[in-house]
Amino acid sequence: MSEQSTELRETVRQRYAAAAVKVTEGGAACCGPEPVEIDENFGSTLYAADERDALPAEAVAASLGCGNPTAVAELREGERVLDLGSGGGIDVLLSARRVGSTGKAYGVDMTDEMLALALANAEKAGSTNVEFLKGTIEAIPLPANTIDVVISNCVINLSVDKPAVFAETFRVLKPGGRIGVSDVVADDTLTPGQRAERGDYVGCIAGALSFSEYRQGLEAAGFTDVEITPTHPVADGMHSAIVRAVKPASTAEADASSATAACCGVSACCTPDEQAADPSTTVAEAKAASGCGCQN
Repeated sequence: MSEQSTELRETVRQRYAAAAVKVTEGGAACCGPEPVEIDENFGSTLYAADERDALPAEAVAASLGCGNPTAVAELREGERVLDLGSGGGIDVLLSARRVGSTGKAYGVDMTDEMLALALANAEKAGSTNVEFLKGTIEAIPLPANTIDVVISNCVINLSVDKPAVFAETFRVLKPGGRIGVSDVVADDTLTPGQRAERGDYVGCIAGALSFSEYRQGLEAAGFTDVEITPTHPVADGMHSAIVRAVKPASTAEADASSATAACCGVSACCTPDEQAADPSTTVAEAKAASGCGCQN
C-alpha cells in the first residue's frame, strides 16, 4: 500500500473512531446520544421509524451510511450475512433480526472504538446470532464460500483499494451468493478531480467510483447480474445507489472458488485447520509470498 493510501485509511479510521467516541459519551449523558449526522442524505433518517425504535439508541446514532442495505438485500431466514464496515452495528443487528436464530450476521470493521460500540449495542439488543470481527474490507477475516449475502452501507467508496474489496467479497460468498450494497456512485462524466471537489474523502464523496467503473470492477472480480440503481442525489452528479450482483453458481465457478479457498497456497484459510499447500513452507510464508488477501 502506498504512503498516500495508508494516510487516507488512517484519516478514515480516525474520523470513525471519533464518531464512535462521541456516541459512546453521549449515551452516558442524561438525554442519550445525539446522531452523528453528515446531512439529510446520510445517517439514521434513511431507516424506517420502526427499525430505529427496535434498536439501541447508540446503534442508531452511530449510523453514517447513505442508505439502508438491509431493506434491499432480501434477506431470508437462516442465511449468513456479512456487513462490510459495520460501524456501530445497525445493519448487523437489523440483519440478525431478519435471518432469525438459524442464521447469523457478521460485521467487519477496522476501528476498535466502533467495534466496542457495536458489541455493546449487540448486548443491549439481546442479539445472540451476531459476531463482530476486526479487519479491513480489503482482507476479510472469514473463510471462502461461507457467506450467503454481503451488505455494506456507504463504506466501499472509502476504500483505497476497491478491486481488493470486490475480490474479497467474491471470495467469501458461496456460489450463488449475492451482494446488496448502498454506496455513493458518480456520474460517468465526472473526473476523479471533480468528484474530489464535491466533498472530502471521509465524507463519502471523493472516493466514489463512477457507474461504469463500479460495474467494471464487479464484473472483473467475477460477479454477474450487476445492477446499479441511483436512489437520491448526495451532491452534483453524485448519487446514493443500490448495488446488486451475484456470484455465479455454476460448477466451473464452484471449482474456481474452491481453488480460491486455498487462499493462494493455504488450505482451509482463516480457520484452525489451515495448512500451507507446500509442506516446506509455513502458513505465514505462503500467505506473504502469494499476497493473499486473507492474511489473518
